[in-house]
Amino acid sequence: MHDIEVNDLQSHLRGMKRKIADCLRAVLRHETVDRYRVSVALVDDARIRDLNRRFLGRDEPTDVLSFPLSEPGDDHLAGEIVVSAERAVDVARHRGADPAGELLLYAVHGCLHLLDYDDRTPAGARRMHDREDEHLAAMGYPGVAARADDH
Repeated sequence: MHDIEVNDLQSHLRGMKRKIADCLRAVLRHETVDRYRVSVALVDDARIRDLNRRFLGRDEPTDVLSFPLSEPGDDHLAGEIVVSAERAVDVARHRGADPAGELLLYAVHGCLHLLDYDDRTPAGARRMHDREDEHLAAMGYPGVAARADDH
Protein backbone atom coordinates (compact mmCIF):
# COMPACT_ATOMS: atom_id res chain seq x y z
CA MET A 1 0.00 0.00 0.00
CA HIS A 2 1.60 3.22 -1.24
CA ASP A 3 -1.19 5.70 -1.66
CA ILE A 4 -1.09 9.49 -1.54
CA GLU A 5 -4.19 11.32 -2.68
CA VAL A 6 -4.15 15.09 -3.09
CA ASN A 7 -7.43 16.99 -3.39
CA ASP A 8 -7.24 20.59 -4.55
CA LEU A 9 -10.13 22.56 -3.04
CA GLN A 10 -8.76 26.09 -3.43
CA SER A 11 -7.87 28.67 -6.09
CA HIS A 12 -4.81 30.41 -4.60
CA LEU A 13 -2.04 28.14 -5.87
CA ARG A 14 -2.78 25.72 -8.68
CA GLY A 15 -0.84 22.87 -10.22
CA MET A 16 0.66 21.53 -6.99
CA LYS A 17 -1.03 18.14 -6.67
CA ARG A 18 1.68 16.05 -8.30
CA LYS A 19 4.53 17.99 -6.67
CA ILE A 20 3.03 17.47 -3.21
CA ALA A 21 2.42 13.77 -3.81
CA ASP A 22 5.98 13.29 -5.10
CA CYS A 23 7.40 15.24 -2.16
CA LEU A 24 5.49 13.22 0.43
CA ARG A 25 6.47 9.94 -1.24
CA ALA A 26 10.10 11.01 -0.92
CA VAL A 27 9.61 12.00 2.73
CA LEU A 28 8.01 8.68 3.58
CA ARG A 29 10.69 6.73 1.71
CA HIS A 30 13.43 8.68 3.55
CA GLU A 31 11.65 8.08 6.86
CA THR A 32 11.57 4.34 5.95
CA VAL A 33 7.79 4.04 5.87
CA ASP A 34 6.93 1.13 3.59
CA ARG A 35 3.14 1.09 3.78
CA TYR A 36 1.03 4.23 3.83
CA ARG A 37 -2.24 5.81 2.85
CA VAL A 38 -2.18 9.59 3.16
CA SER A 39 -4.79 12.06 1.97
CA VAL A 40 -3.91 15.73 1.48
CA ALA A 41 -6.45 18.53 1.05
CA LEU A 42 -5.33 21.89 -0.30
CA VAL A 43 -7.76 24.47 1.06
CA ASP A 44 -8.20 28.19 1.71
CA ASP A 45 -8.00 29.99 5.06
CA ALA A 46 -11.77 29.88 5.65
CA ARG A 47 -11.90 26.09 5.35
CA ILE A 48 -8.83 25.44 7.50
CA ARG A 49 -10.13 27.92 10.10
CA ASP A 50 -13.37 25.96 10.30
CA LEU A 51 -11.48 22.68 10.77
CA ASN A 52 -9.14 24.25 13.34
CA ARG A 53 -12.14 25.51 15.30
CA ARG A 54 -14.04 22.22 15.09
CA PHE A 55 -11.20 19.85 15.94
CA LEU A 56 -8.75 21.91 18.00
CA GLY A 57 -10.97 24.66 19.45
CA ARG A 58 -8.87 27.42 17.84
CA ASP A 59 -10.94 29.97 15.94
CA GLU A 60 -8.23 31.07 13.54
CA PRO A 61 -6.70 29.97 10.27
CA THR A 62 -3.46 27.99 10.42
CA ASP A 63 -0.98 26.66 7.91
CA VAL A 64 -1.46 22.90 8.30
CA LEU A 65 -3.48 20.36 10.27
CA SER A 66 -2.67 16.66 10.57
CA PHE A 67 -5.06 13.90 11.52
CA PRO A 68 -3.44 10.52 12.20
CA LEU A 69 -5.71 7.61 11.35
CA SER A 70 -3.37 4.75 12.24
CA GLU A 71 -2.33 3.73 15.72
CA PRO A 72 1.24 3.32 16.99
CA GLY A 73 2.32 -0.20 16.21
CA ASP A 74 0.12 -0.53 13.10
CA ASP A 75 1.85 -2.09 10.11
CA HIS A 76 1.05 1.00 8.00
CA LEU A 77 0.75 4.76 8.28
CA ALA A 78 -2.62 6.34 7.60
CA GLY A 79 -3.58 9.96 7.97
CA GLU A 80 -4.97 13.15 6.57
CA ILE A 81 -3.16 16.45 6.06
CA VAL A 82 -4.98 19.73 5.42
CA VAL A 83 -2.87 22.57 4.04
CA SER A 84 -3.84 26.20 3.51
CA ALA A 85 -2.59 27.26 0.08
CA GLU A 86 -3.93 30.74 0.78
CA ARG A 87 -1.68 30.99 3.85
CA ALA A 88 1.31 29.69 1.85
CA VAL A 89 0.82 32.36 -0.82
CA ASP A 90 0.42 35.14 1.78
CA VAL A 91 3.43 34.09 3.86
CA ALA A 92 5.61 33.62 0.77
CA ARG A 93 4.63 37.07 -0.51
CA HIS A 94 5.54 38.60 2.87
CA ARG A 95 8.92 36.81 2.91
CA GLY A 96 9.68 37.28 -0.77
CA ALA A 97 9.78 33.49 -1.10
CA ASP A 98 8.39 30.90 -3.49
CA PRO A 99 4.74 30.00 -2.67
CA ALA A 100 5.31 26.44 -3.91
CA GLY A 101 8.17 26.00 -1.45
CA GLU A 102 6.05 27.37 1.38
CA LEU A 103 3.23 24.97 0.50
CA LEU A 104 5.64 22.04 0.39
CA LEU A 105 6.99 23.06 3.80
CA TYR A 106 3.47 22.85 5.24
CA ALA A 107 2.86 19.46 3.62
CA VAL A 108 6.17 18.08 4.92
CA HIS A 109 5.44 19.49 8.38
CA GLY A 110 2.03 17.80 8.40
CA CYS A 111 3.53 14.52 7.24
CA LEU A 112 6.15 14.62 9.99
CA HIS A 113 3.35 15.12 12.53
CA LEU A 114 1.75 11.92 11.20
CA LEU A 115 5.09 10.25 11.90
CA ASP A 116 4.93 11.41 15.55
CA TYR A 117 7.34 14.31 15.25
CA ASP A 118 6.32 16.93 17.82
CA ASP A 119 7.21 20.63 17.80
CA ARG A 120 5.68 21.66 21.13
CA THR A 121 9.05 21.87 22.90
CA PRO A 122 12.17 23.73 21.74
CA ALA A 123 14.10 20.44 21.34
CA GLY A 124 11.22 18.81 19.46
CA ALA A 125 10.81 21.85 17.22
CA ARG A 126 14.55 21.88 16.40
CA ARG A 127 14.46 18.16 15.53
CA MET A 128 11.37 18.64 13.37
CA HIS A 129 12.75 21.72 11.59
CA ASP A 130 16.01 19.91 10.89
CA ARG A 131 14.07 17.08 9.21
CA GLU A 132 11.95 19.57 7.26
CA ASP A 133 15.13 21.24 6.05
CA GLU A 134 16.59 17.91 4.92
CA HIS A 135 13.47 16.95 3.00
CA LEU A 136 13.00 20.37 1.40
CA ALA A 137 16.69 20.63 0.42
CA ALA A 138 16.35 17.29 -1.36
CA MET A 139 13.65 18.93 -3.51
CA GLY A 140 15.67 22.12 -4.06
CA TYR A 141 13.81 24.40 -1.63
CA PRO A 142 15.18 26.37 1.34
CA GLY A 143 14.10 25.00 4.69
CA VAL A 144 13.06 26.59 7.94
CA ALA A 145 16.59 27.35 9.18
CA ALA A 146 17.50 29.03 5.89
CA ARG A 147 14.57 31.40 6.35
CA ALA A 148 15.06 32.08 10.07
CA ASP A 149 16.62 35.46 9.29
CA ASP A 150 13.42 36.48 7.47
CA HIS A 151 11.43 36.84 10.70
